Formats: sequence, C-alpha cells, structure tokens
Amino acid sequence: MNFSSTLDFKPALLTELGRYNIHRFKADLIAGIVVGIVALPLAIAFGIASGVSPTVGLLTAIIGGFLVSALGGSTVQIGGPTGAFIVIVYNIIQTFGLMGLAVATLMAGIILVAMGVFRLGTIIKFIPYPIVVGFTAGIALTIFSTQINDFLGLGLKDVPSEFIPKWQLYLSSLDQIDWTTAIVGLVSLAIVIGAPRISKKLPGALISIVLVTAGCFLVSMFVPGFSIETIGERFGNMSTDIPEPKGFDLNMATINMLLPSAFTIAMLGAIESLLSATVADGVTGSRTNSNTELIGQGVANIVVPFFGGIPVTGAIARTMTNISNGGRTPVAGIIHAVVLLLSFLFLMPLINLIPMACLAAVLVVVAYNMSGWRTVAHIFKAPGSDISVLLVTMFLTVIFDLTIAIEMGLLLAMVLFLKRVTGNTQIKVYGEQLDVAEGTDLPSGEVLNVADGVSVYEIDGPFFFGVATKFDEMMRNTLHAKPKVRIIRMRKVSFIDATGLHNLELLISSSKSEGIDVVLSGVNESVRNSLDHDGINRLLPESHICDHITKAVQLANQIAANKTSKD
Repeated sequence: MNFSSTLDFKPALLTELGRYNIHRFKADLIAGIVVGIVALPLAIAFGIASGVSPTVGLLTAIIGGFLVSALGGSTVQIGGPTGAFIVIVYNIIQTFGLMGLAVATLMAGIILVAMGVFRLGTIIKFIPYPIVVGFTAGIALTIFSTQINDFLGLGLKDVPSEFIPKWQLYLSSLDQIDWTTAIVGLVSLAIVIGAPRISKKLPGALISIVLVTAGCFLVSMFVPGFSIETIGERFGNMSTDIPEPKGFDLNMATINMLLPSAFTIAMLGAIESLLSATVADGVTGSRTNSNTELIGQGVANIVVPFFGGIPVTGAIARTMTNISNGGRTPVAGIIHAVVLLLSFLFLMPLINLIPMACLAAVLVVVAYNMSGWRTVAHIFKAPGSDISVLLVTMFLTVIFDLTIAIEMGLLLAMVLFLKRVTGNTQIKVYGEQLDVAEGTDLPSGEVLNVADGVSVYEIDGPFFFGVATKFDEMMRNTLHAKPKVRIIRMRKVSFIDATGLHNLELLISSSKSEGIDVVLSGVNESVRNSLDHDGINRLLPESHICDHITKAVQLANQIAANKTSKD
C-alpha cells in the first residue's frame, strides 16, 4: 500500500485560499487584530507563570500561533501557550531545566505528528468527559495557587512546587502581605471581571493591564515611596531581537528520562486542541480535520523549542474570540501572529512596566474560567463512577503532578471503556429450543429443536480479552452435564482479538480431548479471516464452520444422534 495515499494531511489554509476574497480578508483582519490584542497579555502571563520570561511566552505565541493556523486542520483555531501547560512546564523546568523542557517539547511534537500520521485524531472520543473535567479543574486550582505570592505581594522565594507545602507556606506568611501590591491586584481583578460586563467585546485582561500599568506609573511619579514589582524589575529589560535557532543534544538517556513528560505534553496538547476544534465546529458549522490538526500542532511543537519556546496547543478562549469577531479562515490566526510580532518588536519597553500583581489577577481569572465549576457540580449529579473518576483525576493533578494524572486518567479511561464493553457483551446459553429471530427486530421466526447432548452458546458482542475470560467462566459454570456437541453462535461478534482467538483455540482443543465436537455458527467475513490467519480453521472440519444457525443446529443434532447410536 502506498503510504503517501494514507497520509491525512490537508491544511485548512490551502482549502480556504482557493475561495478567498476581499470580504473574507476584511473579516479576518478585524478578528486577527482583536485576537492578537487579547492574546498579548495572556502570552506574557502564561510565559511568566510557566517559569520562563515574557519574551519566551510571546515568541511561543508568535511562532506557534502562525504554524498552527498555517498547517492545522481547523479554519478558526488559534494556537499558542495556554494555562493547561503551566503546571507541567513549570515542573519540567524545576526538574530538568530549560534544556530539558526544549527536548520534552520537541519529543511531544514528534508524538503529535505520529498521532496524526497514524490517524489517531479521534483519540479524544476515547477519553471520558469526567477525566477531561478533572484535568482541567485540577490545573485551574494549581494555577490559582501559583499566583497567590504575586497577587498578595508576599515576597516569598523558593516557593515549593507541591500543592500542600505551598499552601502551608502561604498560610504561615499572611502577616507579610504587601497591601499596596494586594490593592493593585484587587483593582486589576475588578477590571478584568468588570470590563466584559460593559461590553463582551472588551478584552478585560488587556484593559486591566493598560489602565493599571498607566495608573501605577503615574502614582510612582507623584507619590514618593510608592513601589510595586514590575516585569522589568523581575526579568530585566528584555531584548526585542528574535533569537537564532539553537540546537541541543539528544541521546537515549535524555530521551528515556523525558519521555513521560513528553507524552504528557502530547496528550494534553491533543486533548485541548481537539476539544477547542470541536467546540469551534459546533459554533461555525465547519468540520476540522483532526489528523491534520494534530500534525499542525506537532510541527509547531517541534519548531518552537529551537527558539526557546514552550509547548503550543489550541486555545479555546482565543479561538472563540476569533469566531465571535468574524474570523472564519486560518488567515485570521496568521494576522493574530503578526500583531503579536509587531507588539514584540515595538512594545517591549512598555511591557516592562506591567505590575506582576496585575498579571497575577489576569491568571486568577483564567484559572476561574478553566475550573468549570458549573460542569463539576453537574457531574456530581451523575453516577458514582463518574464522580469517582473526576475526583481521582483532579486529586492526582493537584497533589502529585500532571504526568501521573494523565497516565492514570488514560488508564481509567481504558478500564471504564473495557468495563462498559464487557458489560454490554452478553453470553447466552440455549436449551432445547432456539428461536432463530431472537435478538433481532424481526417477529418470532423459525424455532429450532436442539437435540439432547447439544449446547448452544451465543456471544453477543466483540470477543476480546475481557469477554474471553467471561466466556471461559460461563463454560466452566455450565459443565454440570457434559455435552456431545457445542455450538458457538458468533453472528454478533464484530471482531475477535488475540486473547479471544487463544480462548477459542483452547476450547476446541480441550473439547476434542473430551470427545466433544465444536461447531461455529454465523461467523462473519472479518472474524473468519482472523480464524484462518490464526490457524483455528485447521482444528475444525470445514463443515463445522457454518454461516447460519439453522445449518449449525442440523449438523450438531446429526452428530449427537450418531454418537448416541454408537453408545
């Protein structure tokens, strides 16, 4: 098979440019400028909260945002650094340094590209909603926790990264609150919250930063002794030069050490970007090519670490801002990246004046919006298993780290999936009579008489490892009377895995050793191919693999009668 023909990579930009016009450009221009303005403070805040400089946050938004729009599968997706990555990025930097983060981000990009190449874009469908909500709520609580020091002006150094020790330190240091900083933080918070109430198109974060920064600058000029920490004071005057690409050494020891972190970044990026695209599709009526989207996200994460950037993914809030302001093609996302580039080149001296408390207030609101507390409350009305999954995932995210939470969350997703599939797969045992139409929408049809010494077992659903064990237990529990023939009815077996094949092979072999014939009924083409490939067809006569239950029962009755006459 030609591999290139299976590669599902069709950037939405190429499709949209084929029908582009001046009216679309005007709409994209307005949306791109608005989104760029909204993204500016967020990129700075996310960079700082992640443990890097504001410059890195901006460069990530510029390069990553451009590549996601140029190469992604969504027409309206806006890419860049997001709050979801703050926790994992901060922990990686604390443990492995900036070089470790660059390697982990590069590896995550390669994983994302591989997921898109192998058509795993539907992976989001296999992750239960309570797990996603648990991740998001846990990340939101962690982000909120990281901002208390700057919001209250506690001035703490070397704050623990662990949740409980961090809050123990906060509570023991409340007497160190700098009230000037706290007031600036509260005013900033009020503006961020209040601006959208005046007009939903007002970017609260940007308005808060502009007004509070200007206010603090003016107060510092006329009020002696007024002092508040700013970005420039913490990070120094930042360069507006775009850094040259830098390489880094890769070896197996580094790869093995950072692979869990890279996997976490990749899975989190896939989840958030595909969720964002799904939400956007619901609003615009468009259809995202999820595999292309993963490849685009992957390329962005491969490129940004060479410029010192942090992980990139689709940003739900910025994507929705793009949609609400008229953006309908990837050109809007590219314009947003250009706006950020111009801001990086010409506004850095002003960005240095932004108070840290103001950025903390912006991130507090981001954390609140991420928390989805209404969704959490709604899930608490769901079955107990969903509540348990949500709480476990949230607990692991907050108390331990996101790597463990992602791994355990995916494990929980698989366990829940298997439990539900196994629970839906039933194994029925028939006695003296069998209605051929049972289990269908047809009225009662032909009733088959099953002879003494013939047992009929029907597998209703896929025959995989969880069901194979269930089937084996069923066989053991019904061996009170040794049959002469066993019919395994497989009309509803859509697929069979290696464990199911092995289980079936053992059943046929053990039945043979006991002098019991096995007849298979209703085997579909794909299952038959699996049986033939595994060699099970060589354990049975061709006549013992029937395409319909009527033939199988007639054959089994005849075999049983022959055995009875010989006895």
